[in-house]
Amino acid sequence: MNFDLSEEQQLLQDSIQRFVQDNYDLEARQAVVASADDYNKDHWATMAELGWLGLTIPEADGGFGGNQVDTMVIMEQFGQGLVLEPYLASIVLGAKAVVAGGNESLRTELLPKVIDGSVQLALAYAEEQARFDLHDMVTRAQADGEEFVLNGHKSMVQHGGTADYLVVSARTSGGQTDTNGISLFLVDVTSEGVDVTSFPTVDGLAAAEIKLDNVRVPAAHMLGAQDTGYEILLAVAVDGILAVSAEAVGAMEMLYKDTVAYTQEREQFDHPLSDFQVLQHRMVDMFMEYEQAKSLLYRATLEVVQNGTGALRTVHALKHFIGKTGVTIGENAVQLHGGMGVTEELRIGHYFKRLLVIDAQFGNSDYHLQQFAA
Repeated sequence: MNFDLSEEQQLLQDSIQRFVQDNYDLEARQAVVASADDYNKDHWATMAELGWLGLTIPEADGGFGGNQVDTMVIMEQFGQGLVLEPYLASIVLGAKAVVAGGNESLRTELLPKVIDGSVQLALAYAEEQARFDLHDMVTRAQADGEEFVLNGHKSMVQHGGTADYLVVSARTSGGQTDTNGISLFLVDVTSEGVDVTSFPTVDGLAAAEIKLDNVRVPAAHMLGAQDTGYEILLAVAVDGILAVSAEAVGAMEMLYKDTVAYTQEREQFDHPLSDFQVLQHRMVDMFMEYEQAKSLLYRATLEVVQNGTGALRTVHALKHFIGKTGVTIGENAVQLHGGMGVTEELRIGHYFKRLLVIDAQFGNSDYHLQQFAA
């Protein structure tokens, strides 16, 4: 098969590489992490101007009609730079849910603002009792005339603190673990009863705990048909898995390349570390693991483009392998750098922390191995 990027995708990749090189050295990234903001607003505006925010949104909604392959190109480069902007939260997850929901009035109202960067979205789906099951849900939505009243608690909402609207999953019927009976709602964060507690995560990004206390949402703000939101949620989660896996592949590439460069410079017993055969073997293992992860990412992404959630088994395999490989490459990179590998002044530890968080997003390696086997 031909895995070469199209001319447009190659131009996109080159553009993002330049953006990362110009704006995302470690010092600049650390300055943003230490600031009061969760991301750099100028960078977000630049992404909007370059058209990246509308790349995967349908042309009918003002976007460019791209697919998961285009997201993969973007996220792999973002992984190399450890980019902080909420592209995953707002575009891959939030905008995808609005598009898949098929609510024409909401699409017309919201998506142009998402594309120009003036509105941000976040997906509030995870609950503390659910572990990694999308359908384990106790947040409820009760119909009341032309509105629904939402009550519940959503955990680890990525970039929930800077979002203007939340896509909230809630149970409109059925038991706690039923796949039927789940509905999706678009909730304005300024609505009465919405309590957002934002906090930094270990990888330098941000998340939020969302409490919903008798939050009234118009019935017209439902995404998709009532009780059928699980299928939309699953499709959004699959796109999220592909996106963070691409980001992880980008981070792995930087880890093994930085490690090779360091061992060529660092001398021990009057020889560069790269001269020692046992270390050469470990770096070859790192490279092979990275290449396998990249190949599986390509396969899973192309299968999802062709078959959607019909490719779920390959997606489970990908997420398991990404989690396992990220830990292997990260540990080797840290060990070969010695004590420097865990310092804040070296970017090795920052890549490793991001890989550990990616493993936990949308289900960790063990969870997806169980789902693959099932």
